[in-house]
Amino acid sequence: MHRLQFHYTLSRDSSPALVRNPLMDLLQAVSSQGSISAGARALGLSYRHVWGELKRWENELGNELVVWEKGQSARLTEFGTKLMWAESQAQARLASQIEALRGDLERAFAVAFDPGAHVVTLYASHDDALATLREHALEPAQLHLDIRYCGSVDAIRGLNEGRCVMAGFHTLQHPAPGSLAERVYKPLLQPGLHKIIGFAQRTQGLMVATGNPLKLQTLQDVQLSKARFINRALGTGTRVVFDELLQQQGLSAYDIHGFERTEPSHTAAAHAIASGAADVALGIEVAARTQGLDFVPMVQENYHLVCHKSALDDPAIVALRSILQSADWQQRLKTLPGYTPDESGHVLSLRAVLPWWSFPRRKPRPAVKGNRTKA
Repeated sequence: MHRLQFHYTLSRDSSPALVRNPLMDLLQAVSSQGSISAGARALGLSYRHVWGELKRWENELGNELVVWEKGQSARLTEFGTKLMWAESQAQARLASQIEALRGDLERAFAVAFDPGAHVVTLYASHDDALATLREHALEPAQLHLDIRYCGSVDAIRGLNEGRCVMAGFHTLQHPAPGSLAERVYKPLLQPGLHKIIGFAQRTQGLMVATGNPLKLQTLQDVQLSKARFINRALGTGTRVVFDELLQQQGLSAYDIHGFERTEPSHTAAAHAIASGAADVALGIEVAARTQGLDFVPMVQENYHLVCHKSALDDPAIVALRSILQSADWQQRLKTLPGYTPDESGHVLSLRAVLPWWSFPRRKPRPAVKGNRTKA
């Protein structure tokens, strides 16, 4: 059984919607003209090209297509005739579906030809506010956010490797020099090369079952109660935050029952708790509320957007910054549990937001006295 593949072309011309293989044009021309040479002329092609294509297709399909007999017109083999019949049947049966498919493709490609539409490829740590922003950005500015959720570390690496134009990651507010966040993110970011764009503050805390039956308020409570914990994978921003909280409170991975068990997102962790498969996880408030869980707030963090300095004036980034600064978006962000705007859309100094870099001031150079020569 041979499999079919579909291809399409881009053109300014208006023509009927067809899903057609070039072989069918060759067979039709040879059949109607009675020879390869006449068929080639009808198609505006060379005899050598048509003959070579027919032979290539015979090898590809494992069947002869054309019968050549001395002194007689070329004709299609039974297999070639059946191919032509199948083509005509398919075109008649699928004409409306093909036309609808073309309409869908044209609507999708309309974005590329619309100077007022923009696309931002964004690799980001999982965040519900970004999903809301993706919907919101379509209406006022025709801005399409192409979001790929991944860990914060992978997001910044994607930016540095040119796989996206913007990355989203998060840290505790005012991360201290020497913190785990510094050790993770500092090697990936470079002042002068990267620029932070303000996005949001959000609350992280313990997501627990309704009523908080285990009375969990702190990580020490999680340790002492041996509550079944759901962690996040290495490389995610929440894993960095959790490991940092453990260090601050003098705890280790061995103190947390279930430390090695991970889920890919806040939503997945909340679902595990709601289904009874776990007791507690560190996550964002909106994920807990969506699953009907209780939420114990613990820390405030900043969710950052970062891009290269050279991209700040790109039309898509300018459009995104404008939306983030709008009152409509900031009001909508406030409706999400645990979120508040934080310098939304404003370009911020990397060294001010993440104060890990210290560059000593250059000492003024002493004045150099000119050399005097005796006459």
